[in-house]
Amino acid sequence: MKSLEELRAIKEQMRTKIGIRNDENAKKRIVVGMATCGIAAGARPVLNAISEELGKRGIADVAVSQTGCIGICQYEPVVEVFDENGEKTTYVKMSPEKAVRVVNDHIVNGNVVTEFTIGAVK
Repeated sequence: MKSLEELRAIKEQMRTKIGIRNDENAKKRIVVGMATCGIAAGARPVLNAISEELGKRGIADVAVSQTGCIGICQYEPVVEVFDENGEKTTYVKMSPEKAVRVVNDHIVNGNVVTEFTIGAVK
């Protein structure tokens, strides 16, 4: 049996391995759909690319998390960005390269990458 402190250390170690960044003081939040459909469509490399780009840029005030089914399987991988006001932008058919651009344009510069949003993709 592990002690509570050992379990917390394991939890934190695994959190960093899977790309989750949890900060209660985060100004923005990025959520990646990681249900079976998202994982099959390539959501894990997208999540990793987001976490790596935030780390490279030293951005600490953005939380990154996973969620289950978002309900739009035909558009997976899906990434949702929530800004400081709770406004949500839904990015669809994401790739690691697109994810890096979303971090650079949307998170860093505040410009929504409209061509990757659900309204623009056909």
